[in-house]
Amino acid sequence: MLGKLFGRGGATAGDPYALPVVRKRKGGTYALRALGDRRVLALVEAAGAGDWEGVKGGLGAFDLGRDHRVLDELADVDGVEKWIGRAVEEDGGHRAAALLISGARHVIWGWEARTSARAVDVTREQWQVFGERLALAEEQLLAAAELEPSWVTPWRRLLTSGRGMSLGEDVNRARFDAALRRDPLDLEVHIDWLSQLQPRWGGEPGEALAFAREALGRAPLGHPLGCVIAMAHIEEWVESEVAGCLESPAVQAELRDAADRSILHPAYVRSPGWQQDFNVFAMALSLAGERHTVRRVFQALDGAYTSWPWTYLDDPEEQFARRSRRS
Repeated sequence: MLGKLFGRGGATAGDPYALPVVRKRKGGTYALRALGDRRVLALVEAAGAGDWEGVKGGLGAFDLGRDHRVLDELADVDGVEKWIGRAVEEDGGHRAAALLISGARHVIWGWEARTSARAVDVTREQWQVFGERLALAEEQLLAAAELEPSWVTPWRRLLTSGRGMSLGEDVNRARFDAALRRDPLDLEVHIDWLSQLQPRWGGEPGEALAFAREALGRAPLGHPLGCVIAMAHIEEWVESEVAGCLESPAVQAELRDAADRSILHPAYVRSPGWQQDFNVFAMALSLAGERHTVRRVFQALDGAYTSWPWTYLDDPEEQFARRSRRS
């Protein structure tokens, strides 16, 4: 029965777009590709080939102004920055989409130049390239938002670029509010704001967790916004100098409740990339030493690994595999 529900050994039952599962790691885990969706894979392959016509054709199946994960997949493709500018300049009918993809790509490309090193270890040349790429991203994302006022995806990316450019709390708060006016329950916007509230970005200890609890209180049952609780605890762990800081009955209970109200609730909808929501809870629950709900989460994943949020750990895919086996 679980195999039919969760697609063990192949595509998810009833989903004609699910990619077949290819297991390579010992223990049956595998890295999810293209959100586990054939249509997203076709988009990524078209982007990798510099095929703007193919990208445009594939976008018809998605709402790029609201689907952050599809945009993430496109923005992660190496080399998009080399050709997307032509689409921005030449395709007036799809200029907003081209601006959005280019802006999102330049945010990621900017961080690639900066690297994940501590600020004091980033060279002046790296800072310069970082700033140039983020400045272009800002210009393009704001233009996309102006062309398509209902879109929420540009505002989430503007939160990231604004934090990187140190534009300040007032600017980023205005962008966060702009995003929420377009979708008051947008998961990715809330998670991006969690980062803004961390002490390393100027927030106060405990502020992010309080924000997450308030957000969960507004979400209907089955809504993925419950992931903000799991992510807030992961961020608490990142900020803490105590490795076992989450291993308490109170944290375990809060995570169980959030999972039951969101990803494990019957009303939860498994859209492309749903495995990332489950990976967030899998990591948080395992860090908290929870023994029961974590097993249900890993069973549902059936080995599907997403790099985020496990990249907070050394050797993230091995950590996922090890914790999955222990559950």
